[in-house]
Amino acid sequence: MTVTLQLSDEQATALEARAAAEGLSLEAWIVRLAEPQPAASRPRRPIWEIIAENMKNVPLEDLAAMPKDGASQIDHYVYGVPKKELESRFRRYVLLGRHHQQRR
Repeated sequence: MTVTLQLSDEQATALEARAAAEGLSLEAWIVRLAEPQPAASRPRRPIWEIIAENMKNVPLEDLAAMPKDGASQIDHYVYGVPKKELESRFRRYVLLGRHHQQRR
């Protein structure tokens, strides 16, 4: 395969310099760029470990100030829409569930 690139003289010089810094011709350097790279040597970590690491420096005061219903009321906190009445729906569900069980 032949690839032709239109580069400015500055761009061509920069690429040649990068290739030379690694002891390669420009052609060999570009061919090496196209070779498959080995998988990252760092093992993949579970997302909860990454989150815990990112959160470890958050002051406790900031964590305490976060809303307790942030997940269930995300639209309220992000977009300012009125809060949903999840708590009363949950109570009705629980009461209906108990009522239904007593009828059996």
